[in-house]
Amino acid sequence: MTAREEGFLLLSSNLGSADRKPLTVYQLRTLAMRMRAAKPPQADRELEAADIIALGYAPEMACRIVGLLEDKELLKYYLRKGNQAGCVPITRVSENYPVLLRKNLGLDSPGVLWAKGDLSLLSKPKVALVGSRDIDQPNAAFAKKTGQEAARQGYVLISGNARGADTLAQRACLEAGGQVISVVADELEKRQAHPNLLYLSEEGFDLPFTSVRALSRNRVIHALGSKTFVAQSGMGVGGTWSGVSRNLRMGWSPVFCFRDGREAAVQLEQLGAVLIGLSDLENFDSLEQNSPSFF
Repeated sequence: MTAREEGFLLLSSNLGSADRKPLTVYQLRTLAMRMRAAKPPQADRELEAADIIALGYAPEMACRIVGLLEDKELLKYYLRKGNQAGCVPITRVSENYPVLLRKNLGLDSPGVLWAKGDLSLLSKPKVALVGSRDIDQPNAAFAKKTGQEAARQGYVLISGNARGADTLAQRACLEAGGQVISVVADELEKRQAHPNLLYLSEEGFDLPFTSVRALSRNRVIHALGSKTFVAQSGMGVGGTWSGVSRNLRMGWSPVFCFRDGREAAVQLEQLGAVLIGLSDLENFDSLEQNSPSFF
């Protein structure tokens, strides 16, 4: 592991300590931008508080950043613990960090992703599937079909492992001989390894579920693949709506929503999603995003 990779880990992970407060994505982005614009310190010495203060930070924040970077013994312990659980870190500056994720999210991409499973899945063509936990039968059929077609067409399926649309699509993909990337919001270390499955999580491998983590991982799901399919969404509420509407605003990936007649689908179409049916899933490559209208 390089010094830069260690730095990203030290700054963006709590390293198993509830008392440790790593930088938020916003704070890490701000630091990265200021570091890019400044003259770097000599390569043969560690960053000091004075270096951080010179970037425009208050002394208290400068000391906090330096303090995070000094936790190298804790990092070694946490890495050993993760290795025993089959969990490995992939930092934003690691060679195997997903190119599309870095491209779509830029400095808002996670400083570190923890992974458990087949890392080769990160370099393969991918599509995402999102949807409601309480899902209607026609929408469930769409989720399953998406998983099956991902397997048949040679795409890795990305989803969030939640009840409902996520698990239906993931199971269908695996049963069809496909491969799945599951972005989880709970303890990665407790997941069972599977030859065709890769689990990912932000911040750490031992963190419990929180609603904040669940919402945060949505951007990873939407930005990691070349297309995002929506099996079902609530209207204006819920994690699916939040993630899809934000994707449409930010342009992370083209969105294709099941044409189920719901108000949510109609509204998502107005925001830029393309409404499709089951038969449209038979050729992912033929699906095109709506072009903006000038009238």
